[in-house]
Amino acid sequence: LYEVVAFHLDRVLGLNRSLPAVARRFLQPHPHLEDTNNDQNSCAMGWLQYQEMLRTHGRAPVVAGTPCKSIQHGEWGRLALFDFLLQVHDRLDRYCCGFEPDPSEPCVEEMLHEKCRNPAELLLVHILVRSSSPSQLVFIDNAGRPQQPEAKLNFRLLQGIDSFPEGAVAVLRSGCLGRRLLESLYVDRELWDSQGGAEGLRPLIRTLERRGQVLLRYLQQHPMNV
Repeated sequence: LYEVVAFHLDRVLGLNRSLPAVARRFLQPHPHLEDTNNDQNSCAMGWLQYQEMLRTHGRAPVVAGTPCKSIQHGEWGRLALFDFLLQVHDRLDRYCCGFEPDPSEPCVEEMLHEKCRNPAELLLVHILVRSSSPSQLVFIDNAGRPQQPEAKLNFRLLQGIDSFPEGAVAVLRSGCLGRRLLESLYVDRELWDSQGGAEGLRPLIRTLERRGQVLLRYLQQHPMNV
């Protein structure tokens, strides 16, 4: 459900970076195979490299000669905005869990959180580009954390970002995000019917709308380019 909603959010915001996702009903359990040793990175990059690249707009020596160098600076603002609305922490913030995790959270149970003490050990994951367009990111595994309380949103995802895409910010400011999302989700009849239509989807839509308002307040407090 959340992966499909993330795809529609991507399109409504005009980001166009997520792979298509649709709801389907299976007659028997559909196996999910996961290779924990393969994070599907087009380029490997640590947190410190990432922050330096943001600061220097890609001119930092730490990214010279790496595939990440081809990614346009504005792509990181697209990714950060998208991940903040969905609270996808596993891409930019797998280890530090900047949302104040409970002890039952995987990043705490699996001791990933311990690595946060040493920024040099922190890695970004799921940083993908198309081979046909290496300047643009591709967003995968976007389900995020729809139940994340507003008091524990992960602002670490926005660290170092100095610009956001104008079109996406305009949608958030228009107050039409919820209506446009419902119109888009209506096209996926399997998802629409299985969730009880607009009434069933409205709580999730409201969550995304509230996070959008939080992000707009963040923009007011941290002036940056749009």
